[in-house]
Amino acid sequence: MSSSGPAPAAASRTGSGPPSSPAASTTGITIYSCGQDEAVLFRKLAPRFGVVPTITEAALSEATVDLARGNRCVSVGHKTRITNPALLALSRAGVEYISTRSIGYNHIDVEYAESVGISVGNVAYSPDSVADHTLMLMLMAVRHMRSVVLRAEAHDYRLGEKRGRELRDLTVGVVGTGRIGTAVIDRLRGFGSRVLAHDTRARTSAEHVALEELLGGSDIVTLHTPLTADTHHLLDRRRIERMKQGAFIVNTARGPLLDTEALLLALESGRLGGAALDVLKGEEGVFYADCRGRPIDDTIARLQRLPNVLITPHTAYYTDHALADTVENSLINCLNYESGERHA
Repeated sequence: MSSSGPAPAAASRTGSGPPSSPAASTTGITIYSCGQDEAVLFRKLAPRFGVVPTITEAALSEATVDLARGNRCVSVGHKTRITNPALLALSRAGVEYISTRSIGYNHIDVEYAESVGISVGNVAYSPDSVADHTLMLMLMAVRHMRSVVLRAEAHDYRLGEKRGRELRDLTVGVVGTGRIGTAVIDRLRGFGSRVLAHDTRARTSAEHVALEELLGGSDIVTLHTPLTADTHHLLDRRRIERMKQGAFIVNTARGPLLDTEALLLALESGRLGGAALDVLKGEEGVFYADCRGRPIDDTIARLQRLPNVLITPHTAYYTDHALADTVENSLINCLNYESGERHA
């Protein structure tokens, strides 16, 4: 149970560079769902790696597969689900490797991809991006910052009825102690918090305990584990009921780790003190879109009506440093595949 999920296909960019034995000839890579800031970096770095990039803002789909013809490697973003028919079409076009510009794989059916002859790799990027965001969410949650900011924007500058709490007085439970979870623990030590940790194996010097003990003893529970069949609804109704009265949940990993309906019941009943969520089940088609003036998922709307819930739109990873890591490691992944250092 680790924040990094399956082993990344490339190391963090710090101290890295082109592989020592890149493919002898120029390599072509098609980069799908490429934003403008990503495109600038791909165009800047690709020549250094001997790569000719085909860059498109379009997502990978059956209609856009032709853009990959002639290239064995493609890069995709995490914002759009890759369908199995698109994977099959990609295979028929001669593509053998997909590098996703994310840590998680849950937007790709990896087993199906492998069945049609396509390997899938992820990237490592700065864990500090998500760790910093996680600490920000914790601080905002325990200081009731959503209601404070909303009142101030309406020119109501009175103090709220609830006083905030200090992290040094709280116990924080970190679920998943991979690169991101470990970075969160390092930051919490600076605040003087007591830290409990849970993982399938002890990775840090923090106090590792069973999940049930962590839930019962933590004022804040923060999730940093990959989404798998085993971790789907890791915090379900039964486990949420085991949490301390008034505790907070922070999730910057994947939305389906939380049973959202159970979370809503606990929040609406006052069982929990609040939640700070960068990821949500059902975020697809909502996050990264301008939804002003149109209805959104009812579960998300219910969460946002609660004054003790803070939602950010899957933006924890969104830093300049993490972007540079992602672009460079996407190129390294594909070059390593071409040169025979294949990572699934």
